[in-house]
Amino acid sequence: MASSRFEGREVHLTIPVAPEMEIVATAVVSALGEWMKMQHDKIDEVKLAVVEACINAFEHSGTPDHKVEFSFRVAGNGTDTESCLEVGVSDAGHGFDPGTRVEPQIATKLKSPKKRGWGIKIIETLMDDVRIESGANGTTIVMKKYR
Repeated sequence: MASSRFEGREVHLTIPVAPEMEIVATAVVSALGEWMKMQHDKIDEVKLAVVEACINAFEHSGTPDHKVEFSFRVAGNGTDTESCLEVGVSDAGHGFDPGTRVEPQIATKLKSPKKRGWGIKIIETLMDDVRIESGANGTTIVMKKYR
């Protein structure tokens, strides 16, 4: 079980819903991942998951303030195998019921003119732990990647 204490390695970031702004969030992932001495392929997986979460918030949330909030935390001491990088991505949009989400099926998607709808599946595949909380006041995705 990972330690729940945070050793002062926490960053909060707010970005506008605007093209290319997800790159700002991936820079924080890179910096914290390097500090943790996380393998580069794992850092890249977290960065891709963050990009996917941003795209979902940008395109689907309907957030009235046109902002996405991030929290980045290093749990544990940052250098042992139990340490993890936790990323929270939140919007103030209309939310959705995660329980009604339909898992994309590759055979169906390949035949369909609409190839999209893979974001959450990609996030779940890349990260070690994913929790989605959503309701009338917005959506938060909390993702963890262990060192």
